[in-house]
Amino acid sequence: MVTQDFTVKTKELIDNLKSVCTSYGLGNDGNEFKIITQVFLYKFMNDKFGYDVKQIDEKLKSAESWEQTILTFSDDEYEMLLMELKPDSAKLKRDHFLSTLFDRQNQPEFAKLFDDTLRDIAIYNNDIFSVKTGTGSKITLFDELSNYISDSSQRDNFCRAIVNQLITFNFEKVFDQKFDFFSTIFEYLIKDYNKDGGGKYAEYYTPQAVAKIMAEILVENAPKNVTCYDPSAGSGQLLMSLAHQIGDDRCSIYSQDISQKSSGMLRLNLVLNNLVHSIQNIIQGNTIKEPYHKDKEGNLRKFDYVVSNPPFKLDFSDYHEDLNAKTNNERFFAGVPNIPNKDKDKMSIYLLFIQHIMYSLTTKGRAAIVVPTGFITAQSGIERKIREKLVNDKMLRGVVSMPSNIFATTGTNVSILFLDAANTKGDIVLMDASKLGTTVKDGKNQKTLLSHQEEQKIIDTFNRHEAVEDFSVVLSYEQIAEKNYSFSAGQYFEVKIEYTDITADEFKEKMDGFKGNLSKLFAESKSLETEIQKQLEGLKYE
Repeated sequence: MVTQDFTVKTKELIDNLKSVCTSYGLGNDGNEFKIITQVFLYKFMNDKFGYDVKQIDEKLKSAESWEQTILTFSDDEYEMLLMELKPDSAKLKRDHFLSTLFDRQNQPEFAKLFDDTLRDIAIYNNDIFSVKTGTGSKITLFDELSNYISDSSQRDNFCRAIVNQLITFNFEKVFDQKFDFFSTIFEYLIKDYNKDGGGKYAEYYTPQAVAKIMAEILVENAPKNVTCYDPSAGSGQLLMSLAHQIGDDRCSIYSQDISQKSSGMLRLNLVLNNLVHSIQNIIQGNTIKEPYHKDKEGNLRKFDYVVSNPPFKLDFSDYHEDLNAKTNNERFFAGVPNIPNKDKDKMSIYLLFIQHIMYSLTTKGRAAIVVPTGFITAQSGIERKIREKLVNDKMLRGVVSMPSNIFATTGTNVSILFLDAANTKGDIVLMDASKLGTTVKDGKNQKTLLSHQEEQKIIDTFNRHEAVEDFSVVLSYEQIAEKNYSFSAGQYFEVKIEYTDITADEFKEKMDGFKGNLSKLFAESKSLETEIQKQLEGLKYE
């Protein structure tokens, strides 16, 4: 109940911050996203710092106000306290505390003080919390948020209003919560800023049901010291679900995404989910054109687990020629989609992501990729070549075809492609889960929701390698090759023919009935033919 109440209160805080933005003319403004997520992150880091120092110093733990007590520390004592913090903890100066800002809010030029405080926190923690670009530049934690208010005379009041919302709230009671709690909060936090019906570069949010299914099928036993990668990470929901399944202390996260907005979302997600140690591996850049993560020899790095919900369609004609270079022949073994004369924004970039992921797996690596369902049956082109290699190289583990509208932002039917570089024995599971789920209204769109029981049915049936009538089949690589490399479960289901025992007299009666109907139909056809012929003759003489 405490967690449920706190979820409600956290959502109220988010709503109140949005109300402040609306009151100052930033409602639905493109910059509102930056303000909401960054002040939320500042508040989270402030409370986490307080929680962490209380675990170190008993005097702070028992104090009525840790902020007031810590102000009595000498500079040397404070420095020693910072040195005892965990390496992935944010380090704050005493001027950085939210309580300090609150106490100083009536000072002149408060907006400048507010911005300077956040900027100084970013600089002070640059090595831990900065996201890198593909060229090595660092994107710091905080922007100068007051500058998004165009009326400079209102900036002080705006920052005061933000601080007054933050001061009434405290995260300390939920720092022992895990992914299930923070994924709900994160989804609520970004829901208004993550609408992307155009299918652009991985900025839409992967439903938790899909993320859960992918993670629980991918991860077996309790792996340790493994690497997890998403080449089109978006907000990071797939990586968070995967890390939760493995254990955040047993894996390192790596990602790349072309979108600065998505990289900011992912950084926030990592902070909320106790994965700060992986922020240094979050790269903003073009994975397909310039993949960043490499080993010591300069070759593309291989990963133990890969998850991805890549963009399906995107115009990459500007760098198409670069992709066709010899250096990419091995990575893009099946080829690069041609540039169409029209509708360049419909170029199938997801085919490049599948090939990149196959190339990025270790010899025992596993992957789960969201693909358009049309991929699993296409009989020619790059799609067919990829499926042939997955079968011939014994990398396919299975496919789950999902219900339509599982993503409210796209009407494209999707399937989840599971790869396993060590799955040499076969036992491939193909599943048709398209009939599961309940359709609900999500804004202007229809959305299909899976119940907990339906999610578990998919996971358990797949992991048990179980054949269920009209739902799943278990096959060998040879059987799939014989079916023209189709990955559609429906093409392997048994065709049912119902037989009914009847007597000879009943059979004769049915046949006589069929003959009578046929004779009647032939007679009607002949009559119509004669009538048409007469009309044509009449037209000839007119």
